[in-house]
Amino acid sequence: MRSDALSNRLRILEAAAEVLAGPGDTSLKSIARRAGVGQGTLYRHFPSRECLVLQVYGEEVEELVTAVPGLLTTLSPQHGLCAWLRRLLYVGRCAPEFAEAMRGAGGVLTEPCREAYRPLLDALSALVDANAAAGTIAAGTTAEDVLTLLGPLWRISADGGDQDRDRETRLFEVLMRGLCPGAGPADQ
Repeated sequence: MRSDALSNRLRILEAAAEVLAGPGDTSLKSIARRAGVGQGTLYRHFPSRECLVLQVYGEEVEELVTAVPGLLTTLSPQHGLCAWLRRLLYVGRCAPEFAEAMRGAGGVLTEPCREAYRPLLDALSALVDANAAAGTIAAGTTAEDVLTLLGPLWRISADGGDQDRDRETRLFEVLMRGLCPGAGPADQ
């Protein structure tokens, strides 16, 4: 990558991190303006908002990805999947922009977006595949299926207090009982 292109990319990521962390306008136009680049430059580096957001939250994505081997070695496949999905929900609760980006991961993705989601999809696929091999999840279930099912949980407001958190926990347990019977909180 040319040095000016790399500089633009880094400025975009820095501006996006600042804009997404604060209140107000978090549009791509606002991010481009703060980075001092045109929208065309922003889209050349990040073809969608989701691609940009996943890069901004790269450290969290990396932690989720690198946790999988340890989960598969220390927990049963169903409990590993449950623990990983709980962590994913937590990241989304702390970073609503990340949750918004993840809602699209279960849908039809363009190739550039698929590449942005690839590390998370591969990590989740390893957990789903381990459950399929153990017979603890329905055959044919994909990482995309699981993310689609998880999507509504991110819509529960993180600012709503204990009642919303209780509801999120309850619905997550329902989801896990449906995906992997026996992976409920009593088994953790």
